[in-house]
Amino acid sequence: MAYHASAKKRIRRNARMEIVNKIRKNRVRSFIKKVEIAIDKSDKALAEEALKIAQPEMHRSVSKGVFKKNTMSRKLSRLSSRIKKIA
Repeated sequence: MAYHASAKKRIRRNARMEIVNKIRKNRVRSFIKKVEIAIDKSDKALAEEALKIAQPEMHRSVSKGVFKKNTMSRKLSRLSSRIKKIA
């Protein structure tokens, strides 16, 4: 159990940030899911538009520290290569 005031405050802050980060992760996953659905439908225009919308959100999650840089780079690369294969 935390004894110092700063330790108690850190516990409260960690709990708040855990909730915020979960929301951010779920938001990114939702955007990725929209791109994947468009890819599964073989609709290249819709998939490109969905990726264009998802990309800034994915980069924002990296800058906020929710995901690592290489993870998002890998996901973006794989999504874009899947979109290129449609046609």
